[in-house]
Amino acid sequence: MNDLVGSYFDAAIAHLRRVRDEEADTIEAAAALLAEAVTEGRRVFTFGAGHSSLAAQDVVYRAGGLVPVNLLNVPGMSGVTVMPAPLSSALERVSGLATATLDLTPATAGDLLFVISLSGRQVMPVELARYARDRGMKVVGVTSLAYPARVPSAHPSGTYLKDHCDVVLDSKIAVGDGELTRPGAETSFGPVSTIVTSALMQAVVASAVGRLADRAAAGDSPAPPLFRSGNVPGGTEWNAGQMAANAERVFYTY
Repeated sequence: MNDLVGSYFDAAIAHLRRVRDEEADTIEAAAALLAEAVTEGRRVFTFGAGHSSLAAQDVVYRAGGLVPVNLLNVPGMSGVTVMPAPLSSALERVSGLATATLDLTPATAGDLLFVISLSGRQVMPVELARYARDRGMKVVGVTSLAYPARVPSAHPSGTYLKDHCDVVLDSKIAVGDGELTRPGAETSFGPVSTIVTSALMQAVVASAVGRLADRAAAGDSPAPPLFRSGNVPGGTEWNAGQMAANAERVFYTY
């Protein structure tokens, strides 16, 4: 195996183990909020800009995932689909976009919002988290706390995503998001932020489903509303039924 290939996998595995061990309590705290939202019939939203949107999308309309989880889709920010690509970064710095976006959704007090931002310093995630809490929503931030210690906030308030959350999941990604170096390469490379952030989100969902399943097994609540793979017999019909049963909480387009 190429030494860089092995080094990359080793770095990713080490980082996942670190987050698993050091973020166990916050993962459970976020899972408790998610399970509570599902039990109470609330809506759940996820948001991430640029590459952070990949982890936000990974728990939406996903086999084995919870049905009432919706992507807060802001045109130009979901991945790198906008052209030119730097426009997605520029949109993150536009003040007022977060409040306008949230106002145009069916989100209400008591709903839950996951905001994913590696640095947590840009205007959009800061204003989105702050405004959501002002509206009575619960907010879980997924970010790296290494950034506030080293990089100034881009928001006029000087605050970061971490300052406007009920629970903060620390991805512990180093500033620069590169795990590898090589003579001749002028910057670090081999980012693991997408792997780690997606793992954090899926761990929260797994714990929440476990909580809901335990309640169902005890006869205290219905079975957790989960999607099945559309590639297994009956999966498509199952999913249609799940979305119909949760129609008031499912807003994959709005």
